[in-house]
Amino acid sequence: MKNNETYNIKVLTLFPEMFPGSLGYSLAGKARKNKVWNLDIVNIRDYAEDKYGTVDDVPYGGGPGMILKPDVLGRAYDSNTPDEDWEKIVLTPRGKPLTQKMVQKMTSCKGLLIVCGRYEGLDERFIESKSLKEISIGDYVLSGGEPAAIVLIDAIVRLLSGTLNSTKNICEESFEKNILEYPQYTRPFNWEGLTPPKVLLSGDHAAIKKWRENKALEDTKNRRPELLFDEKK
Repeated sequence: MKNNETYNIKVLTLFPEMFPGSLGYSLAGKARKNKVWNLDIVNIRDYAEDKYGTVDDVPYGGGPGMILKPDVLGRAYDSNTPDEDWEKIVLTPRGKPLTQKMVQKMTSCKGLLIVCGRYEGLDERFIESKSLKEISIGDYVLSGGEPAAIVLIDAIVRLLSGTLNSTKNICEESFEKNILEYPQYTRPFNWEGLTPPKVLLSGDHAAIKKWRENKALEDTKNRRPELLFDEKK
């Protein structure tokens, strides 16, 4: 996507009132007002064909819960199919774990379409027929895909040109180089008997840079050693 183009995001959901939610505030909210990105919400229930607005049914083979119907999902998707240059995903605990590299790749697309699941999930035929990429934001289960969609959108929007004032801030963040960010400190100097490391007050930029690199590596080894392993692969 070109820097001067608006990044378009379309969300298919049963609960449109959940958006923009937190995306209407702070950096994401300001970026949306400045047309850095655009959000289009589609109510899946609008594509039900009976008078009750039925969107789900019992699972074949038995089991708890209800499954979102492929015909309703298909009509919602087909009526809002974006360009081929868009990334098209469904958020599900069965999906590939979301990483910063995946987020970066999504920003290079023209736009993003997200299908939010609910209840016990979506009919597998819909996912397969539309070739949707399955993504998970973590090894836990939510009531629906909407909170996960907000997490994903926030991660994408902050990387778009025009959202942050400085790209340097992004380059030093956690996961940008498969390493966690270094610890941060601010005023007051003495808080409950605790003071910041002396090197940060030295004015020696080379020493500060070295300290931050060492602390980032140390914290990564102690907290997320698998990140260093992934970098070597």
